[in-house]
Amino acid sequence: MIPLPHSSFTVTVEAGPGTAHLHIAGALDYDTSDELVQRADQCLTSHADLRELHLDCAELTLCDSMGISTFLAIRRKTTARNIRLHLDNAPPFLERVLTTTGVRTLFTQAHDSQRHEEPLAGPSTSPFIPRPHSAPAPDSSA
Repeated sequence: MIPLPHSSFTVTVEAGPGTAHLHIAGALDYDTSDELVQRADQCLTSHADLRELHLDCAELTLCDSMGISTFLAIRRKTTARNIRLHLDNAPPFLERVLTTTGVRTLFTQAHDSQRHEEPLAGPSTSPFIPRPHSAPAPDSSA
């Protein structure tokens, strides 16, 4: 078996007062997810005044189930610290995965925070509650 070459993956950090931006480039998968978690953890622990963490996905080329799990793990950490997590510039493939899995609503988008500045959701409003799919009405002719 020939090993596949490791894809290029980078996370760069820009931090300012109360906010940090992690720019993600490349494939977010089993092999690279730890790097993103470590960078996010560094931001959470080294910036005491952090109120918003932005994950810029504009250059993300792939995101598998481990990548989605990584986003959810980072969300748990930010929620526990009352920090708003933004998933910015998600490519269409990522939007489809997030929507299909039902987790898109867990992440703030850049335009969401510009539309309204509301306090972070507390534990009572955080859990994802799936919406029922509409089923066709039963046939009443029988």
